[in-house]
Amino acid sequence: MTTKTTTTPARGLIPLPERTARLVTAAGALATTATTGLAWTWSSDFPGDLTYYFSPAGLQVVTLVGGVLTLLFALAALGIRGLQWLTPAGRHAPTLLAALATFAATWFTLIAIAVHLNGLINLEPGGALAAVTSLITLAGALALPPDQADGKQPGTPWQRFTASLAASPLRPRTRELPSWAEILIIAAAFAAGLLAFTYGIDTDDGAPFVGYLIFMVIAIPALNRAGLIARLTALTRTHRGVALGAAFIAAACFPFTQDTDQYTIIGANILIFATVALGLNVVVGLAGLLDLGYVAFLGVGAYAAALVSGSPESAFGLHFPFWAALLTGAAASLVFGVLIGAPTLRLRGDYLAIVTLGFGEIFRIAMLNLNGTTGPDVTNGAMGIPNIPNLEIFGFNFGEPHDILGIPIATYGNYYLLMILVTAFVVLVFRRAAASRIGRAWIAIREDETAAIAMGINSFRLRLLAFALGAALAGLAGTVHAHVVTTATPEQFQFAGPQPPNSAFLLAAVILGGMGTLSGPLVGAALLFLIPAKLDFLQDYQLLLFGIALVLLMRFRPEGLIPDRRKQLEFHETGQLDVPDQRLPDADATLGATKAKA
Repeated sequence: MTTKTTTTPARGLIPLPERTARLVTAAGALATTATTGLAWTWSSDFPGDLTYYFSPAGLQVVTLVGGVLTLLFALAALGIRGLQWLTPAGRHAPTLLAALATFAATWFTLIAIAVHLNGLINLEPGGALAAVTSLITLAGALALPPDQADGKQPGTPWQRFTASLAASPLRPRTRELPSWAEILIIAAAFAAGLLAFTYGIDTDDGAPFVGYLIFMVIAIPALNRAGLIARLTALTRTHRGVALGAAFIAAACFPFTQDTDQYTIIGANILIFATVALGLNVVVGLAGLLDLGYVAFLGVGAYAAALVSGSPESAFGLHFPFWAALLTGAAASLVFGVLIGAPTLRLRGDYLAIVTLGFGEIFRIAMLNLNGTTGPDVTNGAMGIPNIPNLEIFGFNFGEPHDILGIPIATYGNYYLLMILVTAFVVLVFRRAAASRIGRAWIAIREDETAAIAMGINSFRLRLLAFALGAALAGLAGTVHAHVVTTATPEQFQFAGPQPPNSAFLLAAVILGGMGTLSGPLVGAALLFLIPAKLDFLQDYQLLLFGIALVLLMRFRPEGLIPDRRKQLEFHETGQLDVPDQRLPDADATLGATKAKA
């Protein structure tokens, strides 16, 4: 006697046949895209001026992009030929996330219009149609069944919703692309990233940027669930040098898209913050040392450069050329790193963190007291060292606008391009150090110091080397930072504050992006500098929202935004042995064997 088992076909939250749900989603996405050609409000007082017909503007562009993305995913799920490459992993999960992103951005925009202009009466019929069509699109996407159906229908609606968003394994390629095609895909991906970043940073503060941020927070996971990010990661790993070159070329193109210095200065400060975070990543991410006073090394480099760069307030009265000031700042930070690290690096864990925190505060207080009253007149106390002159290299004055390739570049655009070169140098140092024998020894110490010592690694010497290297890299960034802000004051180098750079934000950037990786701290630093700068209107609520965001991140993605393989295995059950990859550290991962010598 045989027993027949029947399995209930998986369904989404809304009971619709699968093909019907796909058609509804596609039709709704197409209609939502069409509504961006209509006026959403009659008044131009709302930022972005959404009063035009057949000319999407402001947050209508976000809805337009979301509608097109949802439509493409829905058509790929329908099996349209030529679009299967868009969903190499899941089909329904990315469609649902894209529809959710479009719905959230559209409804946020309409609610913001009503609040800003005092009433729903200020909405035009185009806005009402956008609300209805985006809701229909989301309803159709919610009716899609999960990509991974195991025959068991989840009980509660929340369980069914999370099952619909579950990740699917990446399907193998049907055919290999030629190398030139893969390189073109990498270039197109970085060009799209530059376009998205430029749109976001140029967006007006307030509701337009919040709407853009809401959309990006949901749309990026949609690309991840589709498998596009995994495909791109594999391509960048194959063409590592091309990917790095494309990334720096895309970043260097940013000032050419700006007419003024309003947002170029934000880009220059992001690069400074990212460079310092990458130096901290050597200490925290590779060597596993918790440093809570790292911003002091940035301050040492900034003060050293300010004292020798020709400022009329400098106590030394020196005016070194830029290369000499750069070396002075790096050397001063390196010396302080060795002096502080030598007596303290025999400590471990919390004790080391307390000592480094104390060093950061001692530096700030010492700079306050070297004012000629409570100490020697070196730093001018709380007033700092102002009027640091602009850099001039081979007759190129960074304080004056210039034309490059016929395109005008403003003052901070010059410093932005200089920081691109400094960041490229720091990236090169980090990559070479991480892939070296010393880098593998650092990773061994981080994972298990006792085992590393038993293998013959000189733990203290290598920890001191990591501390000194991280300090020197921070000093390089500090030298440029002093010239960008034209002053060096103690208040700039605190442990915590509402605006970066400070030690708390630097450490958060490394953890947020992904410890031990190359691209992680760069992404984390960019987010932690850009978002507070664009959300300045929130004032005292910035730190509250920042804390909530960190709590959510540690709950749902404790390994960081761009983790290495080891961290993913540590924090998530993958059903496989906890064996790290055998690859050497690369642009996205710094994994190594614990068997290393120093």
